[in-house]
Amino acid sequence: MRAVLQTKQTLTVQEIDRPTPGENEVLVRVHAATVTRGDVIMRNMPRIAYLPLSLFGMRYKPTPGHEFAGVVEAVGQAVTRFKVGDAVLGTTTGLRAGANAEYVVVPESWKSGVIVHKPAALAFEDAAALPIGGMTAHFLLDKANIQPGECMLVYGASGSVGSYAVQLAKHMGAVVTAVYSTRNVNLVRSLGADDIIDYKTEDFAARGDTYDVIVDAVGKTTRAQRAQSLAADGRVVSVRSVTKENAAALTQLADLAAAGTIRPVIDRCYALDQINEAYEHVVAGRKVGNVVVQVVDSEGI
Repeated sequence: MRAVLQTKQTLTVQEIDRPTPGENEVLVRVHAATVTRGDVIMRNMPRIAYLPLSLFGMRYKPTPGHEFAGVVEAVGQAVTRFKVGDAVLGTTTGLRAGANAEYVVVPESWKSGVIVHKPAALAFEDAAALPIGGMTAHFLLDKANIQPGECMLVYGASGSVGSYAVQLAKHMGAVVTAVYSTRNVNLVRSLGADDIIDYKTEDFAARGDTYDVIVDAVGKTTRAQRAQSLAADGRVVSVRSVTKENAAALTQLADLAAAGTIRPVIDRCYALDQINEAYEHVVAGRKVGNVVVQVVDSEGI
């Protein structure tokens, strides 16, 4: 099979042996995967840095890619939740092989990552862009215990986590202010934000408004900004905190996306052979939403 192999210096697509699922594992023919900010960060980390991260289910992957959507090709004898032909989406968190490849093997269930069934109405590209950003946003809003009618500010509303946070908060009945950059104004409006602030021309804290919840979706707000803008009983949640993946949450997100209640924001799609271009786009820091790697051309599905 064809798979991306990575070092700090290079990303190359090479022919390697197709994996075989173990007793409790699922072999997935990958239709779409992604390149995330986390993939870029982890690629550049020294190997020794993975020692403490292993406590949170992170490990170095010779083949990168933390999100995927595809079709089950084979299952181990002990697998009960999936069968050959099932469309699925999930993550490779904590595993030794990532999803920027034609096939990936994942356990039926494991502590760090998840795999769930994909609704038929959800395109593979959209499904692949859902797990990491969607589950992170879901985790943060759940942690903040957002309530209908509360005022929430999302800092970094045009990124993967932020775009999901805006949509989920609106679905939960919150009044949402989205902080974005100038070029993403149309996108942020389309997500349903009640108010928008361009961080390049205005400091949200200078407005004098207060919020019940501040979601820092990029980890860049300052302590002074948060102190100035948080209501007396307000809560702050940030991507800098440790989050957890949850199969029930991903299933809920997939159902919401299939129904059109939320939508994955896809910036660009690249073929597997364009993996270097995909990484360069993410490294440039101008990614909006998600960058998808099309392993199987959707027109040929």
